[in-house]
Amino acid sequence: MSRCEIVKKIIILLLLLPAVISISACGGGNGGITEMNTDTTGDVLLPTTSQLDDETTAKPGSYTQISQEEAKEMMKKNNGHVIVDVRRQDEYDEGHIPGAILIPNESIGTEKPEELPDLDQIILVYCRSGRRSKEAAQKLFDMGYTHIYEFGGIIDWTGDIVKDEITEPVAPTCVLVIKVGEKLFYANLEDNSSAKALVEKLNSGPITVDMHDYGSFEKVGELPWELPRNDENITTVPGDIILYLGKRIVIYYDENTWDFTRIAKIENTSKDELLAALGDGNVSVSFYLEWSE
Repeated sequence: MSRCEIVKKIIILLLLLPAVISISACGGGNGGITEMNTDTTGDVLLPTTSQLDDETTAKPGSYTQISQEEAKEMMKKNNGHVIVDVRRQDEYDEGHIPGAILIPNESIGTEKPEELPDLDQIILVYCRSGRRSKEAAQKLFDMGYTHIYEFGGIIDWTGDIVKDEITEPVAPTCVLVIKVGEKLFYANLEDNSSAKALVEKLNSGPITVDMHDYGSFEKVGELPWELPRNDENITTVPGDIILYLGKRIVIYYDENTWDFTRIAKIENTSKDELLAALGDGNVSVSFYLEWSE
């Protein structure tokens, strides 16, 4: 081989050396190249459905809504999950998803339910049609629970349903729903003639009452009709729904002692929560009934 040919080969090797070094570096340490998911044969694998779901179904600032088929798959896993039915007791007794525990939506306020001590537990939430479960899921998320999954209502459920043994037919029951803007409060009615008369009136349809502050402890407004009185000396607490003088309905957000009639009570609420919804000054509040089926 002539000296000229040797020189040419040396020059070619020197030109190729940087490219060889670059390829070696890229292959050895993921230097800027994304590692692909492969199986044992070396074929590239596409992301699984669960991987895609993990990236797309989470809602920042809220719970995660899933389909009922996804809920069924999650229920098959031994991951410490709990299924929460947020309907009322009589609805639960008539049929619920196997293994579900009962925590009625109206009992969920601003404090952690005793049945759910672990903020990081996987919690699957449902109700009858999907409305109460969304409300309950959001309230639980706002309390700090990190894995809340809402999957709608039992009326659409195609899986197993179990029924508790009921010795006597259960009569339908109702709660008083109080709507302020988009905020809903659920109040358990008292067992007196005043509350029963209110139910009879509201069976004809909802009412809207213009309410105003009084005494820095209540919102008060005029009812469209008069109700029978069952007055007694009461010291109110936040959430008490009071009938005053037979024709005024009062929502208490602080304490007051007087002779009047308690007709309902919002459980697990607080002064701050009520004031955040009712605001300062005048406000329009709707009252209606929600019946169990």
